[in-house]
Amino acid sequence: MSLPDPAALCTGAEPWLRLSRRECLNRLGLGLGGLALAQLLARPAGAAPAGAGLHFAPKAKRIIYLFQSGGPSQLDLLDPKPLLNQRHGEQLPDSVRGGQRLTGMSGNQSSIPIAGSPFAFSRHGKSGNAFSELLPWTAKVADELCVIRSLHTEAINHGPGVTFMQTGAQIPGRPSFGAWLDYGLGSTNDNLPSFVVLLTKDKKGQPLMSHLWGSGFLPAKHQGVRFRSGGDPVLYLGNPAGVSPANRRLALDRLRELHEHQFAGTPDAEIGARIANYELAFRMQSSVPEVTDLRGEPDAVVDAYGPDARTPGTFAANCLLARRLAERGVRFIQLYHQDWDHHAGLPGGIRRECLQTDQPSAALVADLKQRGMLDDTLVIWGGEFGRTNYCQGPMTATNFGRDHHPRCFSVWLAGGGVKAGITHGETDEYGYNVVRDGVHIHDLHATLLHLCGVDHEQLTYKFQGRRYRLTDVHGHLVKGILA
Repeated sequence: MSLPDPAALCTGAEPWLRLSRRECLNRLGLGLGGLALAQLLARPAGAAPAGAGLHFAPKAKRIIYLFQSGGPSQLDLLDPKPLLNQRHGEQLPDSVRGGQRLTGMSGNQSSIPIAGSPFAFSRHGKSGNAFSELLPWTAKVADELCVIRSLHTEAINHGPGVTFMQTGAQIPGRPSFGAWLDYGLGSTNDNLPSFVVLLTKDKKGQPLMSHLWGSGFLPAKHQGVRFRSGGDPVLYLGNPAGVSPANRRLALDRLRELHEHQFAGTPDAEIGARIANYELAFRMQSSVPEVTDLRGEPDAVVDAYGPDARTPGTFAANCLLARRLAERGVRFIQLYHQDWDHHAGLPGGIRRECLQTDQPSAALVADLKQRGMLDDTLVIWGGEFGRTNYCQGPMTATNFGRDHHPRCFSVWLAGGGVKAGITHGETDEYGYNVVRDGVHIHDLHATLLHLCGVDHEQLTYKFQGRRYRLTDVHGHLVKGILA
């Protein structure tokens, strides 16, 4: 395709042939823009975007992130501290707190008594990793897990905390982790989104906003697609009554022609992204009902995920669906489970959440391993921060609560190139500060990208004159957890 002559476009003998600066720039972009649009539309839907690729051999081809929104208590699940039980009810020493800020919810308390865990811990598997009695199913896969006890963050409230964990920044507006991964590596499936989001239905707790799986300043095609429970997993995907697939195809063809005409006048990558999204939606009309239909799963497999696995929208059903999506090439599958924010009534509240999540989480790991998928699937379990070692509000013999604690918290990972059966990092005997091998959120993100074959310093996007990345200007590889 020949490019237009700038002189012929921007000058002319007649006044009406002279173009404005904006029109001139648009016309100059037509040749290159047309080529770009043709390349975009000719590219197979599953192909990676131009210029994207791996920086080195990946260990993980896909990620399943089991996000526990609200901040699960590491002290009652993954990081046992016997000293807290010995000193239960005593005041937290000032030397431990070190003047660190507290939230407004407990910062004005006249007393901050230490709260030991009412739940027993024991060691499991050949690795000897310690797990709470609340996690009997997770304990059965202890030798597959890498438990990080030394994660820390600056965020002390839920909104910034969840946003930080999901996007690498505390303020909304940045691309989510899944969007970055799709931008860098592209899709491996022509008929499903590369980034799918699943929320446990009917949960309370802090609201989960769409910016958590949004594309930020990246092209819109990289944002997560939320699958819902119920009749239509994706809203407005099905054809209205009386509209046949052939009619839908005809309408999309005409719409595409209009978009191409618009592109010819105003070269804009978003127009190409819009065309690609319409085409993907058309293919999803058959692929989404197939992947969300669990009736073909053997009873033994469904039963392994727990009694709720046959109820759409439960955490158990979403874990099973996550495995099916992973099998079909979806690169990033984000599950959200709310209601871990136990400022009061922690013993009953955390027991309830573990009953809903423990068995399905462990079943997912076991199922992936049985199918030979765990080696190249990275599973992550954890929340946005941890909980305090002291009680928030009244403490009785059978009841107490814990406040937010960003200084240290625990997550676990499985598969995808991480060491199995290890514990990384250490907190002090009070469970208040990291004392060995601290892992910041930026470090975790850098390491997750590394496992997917991406150098976090090289995956960038220029926006408003600056090159951005998921880890901003931070992040170090956590080599101690790499297999």
